[in-house]
Amino acid sequence: MSNYYEVLGVSQDATPEQIKKAYRRLARELHPDVAQGPDAEDRFKDVSRAYEVLSNPDKRAMYDRGVDPTAPGGGAGGAGAGFGFQDIFETFFGAGAGGGQRGPVPRSRRGQDALVRLDIDLKDAVFGVHRELQVDTAVLCTTCQGSCCRAGTSPRTCEVCGGRGAVQRVARSFLGQVMTSSPCAACQGYGTVIPEPCTECSGEGRVRSRRTLKIDVPAGVETGTRIKLTGQGEVGPAGGPAGDVYLEVRERRHETFVRRGDDLHCTLPVPMTAAALGTVVELETLDGARQIDVRPGTQPGDVLVEKGLGVGHLHGAGRGDLNVHVDVQVPTGLDADQERLLRELAELRGEQRVPSRLAPAQSGVFSRLREKLAGR
Repeated sequence: MSNYYEVLGVSQDATPEQIKKAYRRLARELHPDVAQGPDAEDRFKDVSRAYEVLSNPDKRAMYDRGVDPTAPGGGAGGAGAGFGFQDIFETFFGAGAGGGQRGPVPRSRRGQDALVRLDIDLKDAVFGVHRELQVDTAVLCTTCQGSCCRAGTSPRTCEVCGGRGAVQRVARSFLGQVMTSSPCAACQGYGTVIPEPCTECSGEGRVRSRRTLKIDVPAGVETGTRIKLTGQGEVGPAGGPAGDVYLEVRERRHETFVRRGDDLHCTLPVPMTAAALGTVVELETLDGARQIDVRPGTQPGDVLVEKGLGVGHLHGAGRGDLNVHVDVQVPTGLDADQERLLRELAELRGEQRVPSRLAPAQSGVFSRLREKLAGR
């Protein structure tokens, strides 16, 4: 009987991790696709056989008592019978590369995240708002407290896989006999079965229910902003940790104000005479009524800026501005007296006729429009 400890180069009291590490090192050196020489293949088989025995607690105990489990009649059925396909992948590509299962799958898992749309008004985006939202989600079963079992019972070890969560099968491959592992169909890989499921949740550990989420929407949010509510999502199977809720904001259109970043814009109609003489207009803003001073000689397209009456900054203190765009209205449908007065005014100002020569581009309304489009 070969000394498998010497084959792997480890002591008799070596830990499973030391045995695995020694095997991986030797397997890389001696694999037929890597090593050269007539003895490489035989040594690779010896190393594989040694690892097969020493990596299995039962076979190792049998070997330590003087019985070779890989020998005919020894219990394993021949050289290489217990050499796992997962171990080959781990040797050359690292742990987990083979996709095999190591131990039973936890029955308790994290719940899924949820994405919920939240419609708000412009005023809510300006100042922030506290909202309550009803959602249908999964919550912890209060009857079994997530155990999935009826009162007085508990999960039972799966008799098919012995609690390992996986079953092994021997198949032939280019390396000889290879043992493959797959999830146990009897327990779905959990290693345990629920003999008497909770009648309230049908063994899920959670039930569907309607919850009320309390939300503090900060000032400055806009369409597309997402607010994360950590741990407010659905509870996972078997009472697993709750997922998160993501609120995606959609801002409703306002009938008066248009938002551009953190600034608000609106249009103020002003009669021609008021624009020429100047006036004070009361404007209803989101902060209440404000007196807007229209200076004498205000031109069409002029913008009156009211500082700090815009949207609150999402990141930082302060607010944007309110930009009031003046729309000078030219009177129509003049009666005889009004037309006579305007003609007299035009004569006094020498404006009876429109000049045939165009004004310089930089002094007109079109130049201001051009500058705005150019970002100046």
